[in-house]
Amino acid sequence: MFGFGDSGGDNPPSPHIGEGERVYAIGDIHGCAGLLRSLLALIEADDAARPPAKTSLILLGDLIDRGPSSAQVVRYAMALAANGAIVLKGNHEEMFAAAARGDKRAVGLMRRYGVVESCASYGLPPETARAMDDAALATWMLAHVPRDHVDFLDDLPDWVEIGDYLFVHAGIRPHVDLARQKGEDLRWIREPFLSHQRAFPRMVIHGHTITPDVDEQANRIGIDTGAWRSGLLTAIALEGADRWYVQARGAAG
Repeated sequence: MFGFGDSGGDNPPSPHIGEGERVYAIGDIHGCAGLLRSLLALIEADDAARPPAKTSLILLGDLIDRGPSSAQVVRYAMALAANGAIVLKGNHEEMFAAAARGDKRAVGLMRRYGVVESCASYGLPPETARAMDDAALATWMLAHVPRDHVDFLDDLPDWVEIGDYLFVHAGIRPHVDLARQKGEDLRWIREPFLSHQRAFPRMVIHGHTITPDVDEQANRIGIDTGAWRSGLLTAIALEGADRWYVQARGAAG
């Protein structure tokens, strides 16, 4: 287990994903099923055009909320996971799972984060959801969101390490070993992670914080390009010491 203090140098060697490995990691999808379909097709074509490798797919979390097709994205993610993809837990999965288990406090919080759109994808008209109080909406979610969807989202891991890279939804707390990181930080953190200048022992690939395009820094790479409002969904591709980006563009959610 590696530590997450400063690495002791500001110019570490270029990170390497590992021999024979090719990894595609997709940023925050937020219910944009059409963009996800398009991006998966582009990734498949990109992978097929390259020499054979052990190819892995990672979804960095925030599959749901805000966009129009959360239920469909969850079904896609479950199918991808069944075929070996790694799906990480974001802050929206944390909140949604709690709300869908009947927690009215989580529903109250999620009203600011797109729960009405998510419920619409499971069959509840938005105007009806807005008229419900938190307890009624929590009761509806408990009765209508499939339990296998809830269990899938609630049981997702917070991070995965491959080669010199760490993949996580939001980021990590500087100077704290991975074994001691709090799940709430891995799913929610912005500062002091985003402004941290020194190298981490692993290059961190993350979503959670929207930027107009890829946010490539010396110690981290952010790939949440705000699909639900920008119509741009981004994946980072890694092979050896190389990296490149695959992006799908379409209508915003």
